[in-house]
Amino acid sequence: MATSTSLARTSARGTLAVLRTESLASAALQEIERMILEGELQPGEKLTEMPLSDRLGVSRGPIREAFRMLEEAGLVRQEKNRGVFVRDIPIDEAVEIYDLRAAMDELVGRRLAEQISEPQAKTLGKLVEQMERAARLRDGDAFYRLNLQFHDLLVEYAGNRKLASMYRMLVKELALARRHNLASSQVLPHSAAEHRNILDAILSRDAEAAARAMFEHAMRSKDRMLQAHLSGAGLARQRRKG
Repeated sequence: MATSTSLARTSARGTLAVLRTESLASAALQEIERMILEGELQPGEKLTEMPLSDRLGVSRGPIREAFRMLEEAGLVRQEKNRGVFVRDIPIDEAVEIYDLRAAMDELVGRRLAEQISEPQAKTLGKLVEQMERAARLRDGDAFYRLNLQFHDLLVEYAGNRKLASMYRMLVKELALARRHNLASSQVLPHSAAEHRNILDAILSRDAEAAARAMFEHAMRSKDRMLQAHLSGAGLARQRRKG
């Protein structure tokens, strides 16, 4: 009996240890992901276990597990004998993601025009107002966060869980390539106006208009990304010549 009780206690301690490690890894994952998506950790930046362990107050085990999950999510890459790095999404891959996202946005817009509720419409309306305010203040960081929240709610309200899961994975990858699109204060008013148009189309209950507004917004965002990329490439060439 004593042996059986001892084994049970050992098993229970082992289970609790596993659960605690998983919980800590999940917490570490959320914080590191936030740092990546909000630009605290830049594309191409190396991630090291010890500084992150100290900063987040966890051991290195949960950090390593968080790295593994981030790699599965497409946000980091692990290179043998070199370490873990925030992914830098190539321009051709970003274009592919935008094209796929545009098709998904089209479906989301159509569904929302058919089924959006009054409380959902009010929530989206408040977000658009906050985006317009951030654009007037030229607050790119606030606008970026509100933009992510707006689109995440759109896909959530569409009510297709599989689509939402795939969409959120794509958006997280795209964040590595697109955050600089909104860095220019000149872009913010145009983007805010596009979000207002999306909301108006959805509230009009015109499924085709809503689908078109969301598709065109994604295509314009892709164009802005390509223009930013070309401008950055041009500046880089000028610096090398200088």
